[in-house]
Amino acid sequence: MPAEALTEGRLRKVARVVLLDPENRILLLHGHEPDDPADDWWFTPGGGLEGDETREQAALRELAEETGITDVELGPVLWRRTCSFPFAGRRWDQDEWYYLARTAQTATEATALTELEQRSVAGARWWTCQELTRAHETVYPTRLAELFRRLLDEGPPAGPVTLDTEIV
Repeated sequence: MPAEALTEGRLRKVARVVLLDPENRILLLHGHEPDDPADDWWFTPGGGLEGDETREQAALRELAEETGITDVELGPVLWRRTCSFPFAGRRWDQDEWYYLARTAQTATEATALTELEQRSVAGARWWTCQELTRAHETVYPTRLAELFRRLLDEGPPAGPVTLDTEIV
């Protein structure tokens, strides 16, 4: 799909969370194709907006549903990304906003996964920047290790950074 087509059609509005713990580790979820656990990747918690909720509300709701973490200080939007990818037999075209958040709560427990998430989310893990940089696993967004290092070194950007469009 050409990148232009992403802006012409209806994009799913998504809020994602770059959640850091007191040790500056980032929480990532481990996902896979529902019918092929070997086709796997890591990604930040988050998902689509429901009804008339704001992106901030969606970020907090999704984080609670996917991780059980509710004691969160939600910060600014770090990055924005348009992406398109195949998953579970369909193509997903998304406009994603990544919010910085901090928490002292590190135990995770998925409390309200959708049926599709139950078939495709295998767990969660806290990653150090060094571990993420050395990882051979697929991680989305694809430049997350570099973005994470810059966040730790320089702090949040003055305004949201627009990431390259990713089409898989």
